[in-house]
Amino acid sequence: MELHRRQILSLAAGAVSLSALPRSAGAQVYPSRPVTLYVSYPAGTATDITLRTLTSAAEKHLGQPFVIENRPGAAGVLASQQVATSAQPDGYSIVQVPLTVFRTPFLRKTAYDPAKDFTYIIGVTGYVYGIVVRADSPFKTFQDLIAYAKANPGKISYGTNGPTSTQHVSMLQIGKHFGVDWLHVPYKGGNESINALLGGHIDAVADVTVWAPQVDAGQLRLLVTFGANRTKRWPDVPILKEVGFDLVATSPYGLAGPKGMNPAVVKTLHDALRKGMDDPAFRATMEKLDQEIWYLGSEDYRTYAIREIAAQKQVVEEFGLKQD
Repeated sequence: MELHRRQILSLAAGAVSLSALPRSAGAQVYPSRPVTLYVSYPAGTATDITLRTLTSAAEKHLGQPFVIENRPGAAGVLASQQVATSAQPDGYSIVQVPLTVFRTPFLRKTAYDPAKDFTYIIGVTGYVYGIVVRADSPFKTFQDLIAYAKANPGKISYGTNGPTSTQHVSMLQIGKHFGVDWLHVPYKGGNESINALLGGHIDAVADVTVWAPQVDAGQLRLLVTFGANRTKRWPDVPILKEVGFDLVATSPYGLAGPKGMNPAVVKTLHDALRKGMDDPAFRATMEKLDQEIWYLGSEDYRTYAIREIAAQKQVVEEFGLKQD
């Protein structure tokens, strides 16, 4: 009887040991395979170049490669919406989150809630925006442009890459502040608006540095930029604050995953990407693209996102931008 009892106990102990073994042996340390980063804009754009450089620098610290998937569409919202609604929160699918992700739910119905459906990982950078006119334009300064626009309501036309874009919203805010009524002409992209300006079809363009080659070549004149500080590339050009409007518009973006990600996985991704931001190659790319590093840790990035969601709601309501 005693022997039988011992055999039962021994078998039971063995069963416990064997049942524990698969859990221990099967547990994988993250990451065990490549991480896909969905970029909200086409290949070859400044955003794409920035994130390819960053992930190339970060993957040596992560221990696995990043795979870039470009998913442009819906004003930069398509990629984020797909990740928020379809991706597993395992850390292998992350996405670039442009400012439009926070604004769009107040413009029309979306399948995601930016306050609830993302795990925010890290803030990365923003863009240089500015207003340009032709080199032979009578407007030598931003003040010249504003003075004429105030004296001639509706006469000044400006191009952007589309309605409700950051460029368009910024020009609405500038117009309201200075009491200017000017005409918005939307285009499908920056190249179209620049060609329209060079052809004399519009008076100005508000956009990211798509205008840089023509400014450097002397074909266009840069009147003002929208950053917190003057740019290194065009140090003589004032920022909005210096010409009477305390507005900073850089449309900053960062990286996020779907809701429910393990905090340890978030930290692993954050730490690798943060180290990548210190890499000389990434910093050289930032300088080449006239962009400033906009680092925010995971908690700070989430705090920023919640604050910016409220700010974008206010902008949409203030200017009646809702599209439904």
